[in-house]
Amino acid sequence: MGRDVSQGAFSREDRVRYRQKVRRCLDVFALMLDDFGFDADRPMTGLEIELNLIDSTAEPAMRNEEILAHIADPLFQTELGQFNLELNALPRLIEGTGFADYAHDLRGSLARADERAAKSDAKILLVGILPTLTDQHLIAENLSTNERYRALNDQIVGARGEDIELDISGVERLRTHTDSIAPEAACTSLQFHLQVAPDSFADYWNASQAIAAVQVAVGANSPYLYGRQLWAETRIALFEQATDTRPDELKAQGVRPRVWFGERWITSIFDLFEENVRYFPPLLPICEEEDPVEVLHSGGVPRLGELRLHNGTVYRWNRPVYDIMDGRPHLRVENRVLPAGPTVVDMLANAAFYFGLARALAEADRPIWSQLTFSSAEENFHAAARRGLDAVLHWPRLGEVPVTELVLDVLLPKAAAGLDGFGVAPAERDRLLGVIEQRCRTGRNGATWQTEAVWTAERHRGLDRDAALHHMVQRYAELQRSNEPVHTWPVD
Repeated sequence: MGRDVSQGAFSREDRVRYRQKVRRCLDVFALMLDDFGFDADRPMTGLEIELNLIDSTAEPAMRNEEILAHIADPLFQTELGQFNLELNALPRLIEGTGFADYAHDLRGSLARADERAAKSDAKILLVGILPTLTDQHLIAENLSTNERYRALNDQIVGARGEDIELDISGVERLRTHTDSIAPEAACTSLQFHLQVAPDSFADYWNASQAIAAVQVAVGANSPYLYGRQLWAETRIALFEQATDTRPDELKAQGVRPRVWFGERWITSIFDLFEENVRYFPPLLPICEEEDPVEVLHSGGVPRLGELRLHNGTVYRWNRPVYDIMDGRPHLRVENRVLPAGPTVVDMLANAAFYFGLARALAEADRPIWSQLTFSSAEENFHAAARRGLDAVLHWPRLGEVPVTELVLDVLLPKAAAGLDGFGVAPAERDRLLGVIEQRCRTGRNGATWQTEAVWTAERHRGLDRDAALHHMVQRYAELQRSNEPVHTWPVD
């Protein structure tokens, strides 16, 4: 989010200057898209994993700053809550044994971090929402100490002008209020980055939107919040509500939410950045010294800092990214729909499914977005978040179809073909897509394992819900370290 800031440090002049700089950056970005050499020869991929910290009793451990000091690895960073960390894997090609290289690096990094976290009586847990979190944990005092998080909290709450309501109806119902964005810290995600050329960005973004529902259904891992069983992927509803800057009146007027699926298929990456500028007021009006016009005219590569910062405060499930690496600008799709966990092999199976399927659909002769309405894609997305592997989705030429049938009969072969296009080794392709296949055949992903494990603890062990959740998290932590895929985990 740029340089650190002090709370309440933004004046009216800051906002005016920032808005002007954002629009200037947007104009320069348009010029660059018309005539600039973006890096896209060999598309790199990237992974970000948001982590939970738990103590020996399965409670959240509010020690991220202390644990980061022990880890002393620049690949690890703070996240919103003091019980969160983020791991950024080194970008790489996935051709050949790229996924095996990811697995080696991720398992090594996580093992070292776990060893260092133990010095603070903590463990790392890969899960979408930590099931033992309560409303007593998700408070402003437990936000990470970095001032940018406090500033973001103040700006979102200030823009809303009242408490944030959480109202999620699933298997059970949760209805409560919060005076901060701290509940957002419960949402720990797995994010994929895919570098693309400017002229193919729209195809990849549209494809990513079309398959977001399928990703969520297959990878759901967040069924509990505040002790209640809600959606299979409760992260979706929680994130949408916990960062909503709109009071009821603005919702009624149709003002767009900052956590946004979108409202249309696009023809260029510019459509997304232009929508951000047109629809969303600044949250963090931090200006840089760079004049992007001067940099462009002098033959340099503009940072476009204000445009990038503004883009970072609009939380699209598939976010457009402009970035610079080794002096060359590039564009990428940041796929943000999935939860963390349960294991490294599960996350890399999710990655293989996404990268392969996105490529296959983006390069198809007849685009999926020419056959599927955008509103159907959005309805699919929320249906999948609610029901997970039990979801029924709308798909062209098939009508209403169970998501497991859609994946097994239609999408897995496409994902395999897409991975072949990337040059992924056949053995890696088959091993990882086999995990997705078995989830669909067994009907078990992270969400179903969690709910079955809690049900078993309640019925067979006689535990109440709170004790059952703690027991389940302890068992989850043990099984996670085996790196066996979640569909193979026992529930007793």
